[in-house]
Amino acid sequence: MTTTKVTALKTLTASAVLCALAGTANAATIGNTDVSYGGYVKLDAMWSDYSAGVPAGGSIGRDFYVPGTTPVGADSDSDAVFDMHARQSRFNLGTATKLDDGKTIKTKIEIDFIASAPGGNERVSNSYAPRIRQAFVTYDGWLFGQAWSNFQNVGALPETLDFVGPAEGTVFVRQAQARYTTGNWSFSIENPESTVTVGGARVATDDASMPDFTARYAHKADWGELVFTGLARQLTYKQNGIDADTSSFGISASGKVNFGQNNLKFMLTQGTGLGRYVGLNVAHGAVLDGDDLDAIDSTSGFIAYQQHWNSQWRSTFLYSFFSADNNTDLLAVTGDPTEMSQSYSANLLYSPVKKLTFGVEFKHAERELESGADGDMDRLQFSAKYVF
Repeated sequence: MTTTKVTALKTLTASAVLCALAGTANAATIGNTDVSYGGYVKLDAMWSDYSAGVPAGGSIGRDFYVPGTTPVGADSDSDAVFDMHARQSRFNLGTATKLDDGKTIKTKIEIDFIASAPGGNERVSNSYAPRIRQAFVTYDGWLFGQAWSNFQNVGALPETLDFVGPAEGTVFVRQAQARYTTGNWSFSIENPESTVTVGGARVATDDASMPDFTARYAHKADWGELVFTGLARQLTYKQNGIDADTSSFGISASGKVNFGQNNLKFMLTQGTGLGRYVGLNVAHGAVLDGDDLDAIDSTSGFIAYQQHWNSQWRSTFLYSFFSADNNTDLLAVTGDPTEMSQSYSANLLYSPVKKLTFGVEFKHAERELESGADGDMDRLQFSAKYVF
């Protein structure tokens, strides 16, 4: 390597480090490629009080609100539990390469540490394995890789301290896909996976012969955004000598309405066999009834209002719900599935500078089974977050 090349490389490396320390969007430019990075560091501290007993320490519902993990049953005298972690912190790396024809190829890889297996323990190291959130390439209207499902509208998610926020009321899926966008429309084929109730237990099956199909229409205006999405897929169960399948369909409407600095966000989703697509899989997609699958109908949604008190203080008020229309004639084979889940939350966030936020949030959540057994959770959460 010549002295000139070595000097150039050292200059580039130094520039990248200085940009990183300054927190700028682009870490470096190499030839025709801009390299960027981003993410945030976040600390969460939570006091959680459950009416029907405390989930085990390793439960994902102790890290963030997962509707299906709220215990149900007789009231318990158990005390509130305290949890603290930085697992939601994340990092992403992106590239944008300008081609000779004027088009651009972009890539993005993003990781965090939540919902992943521990590599240590809370006694000493508190180590957690990084997990892939997104990894995709875009070119000329196409997206290939793992990204948010085209059936979901991420822009409708409200600002909450909880990892998801309206967990039972929102479509929430990231998965491998091929997507094409033209104008206001986008279409995708996505990785199929079915969750089926078999003998009262959840069984995840991955033997569909077709991908999941989605379509999306988005309308943006000065007043906000309105998004309509549709889903069609195949639910399957091909185990233990049984070869069963049925169809699943869903529609969702969501959006954001601006009121000056303030905004109202919402989503309403209805379908049959939606399963894992809504409510963090609080209900399964279908029930195995003999040699047939009976898809579960569901309705879910949320509404959230964000109020900016001034340039540094803001609040979000949120209501979220999920309702399953379980076939009561099949309770002998389904056990006692979730019929309803709902939650309310309110927070107060303070940003002394633009990218640094401190906040407090209160959430009340309820879950009820088809038999009428129920349980609730009250959670007080404190967070500190810096976006870089």
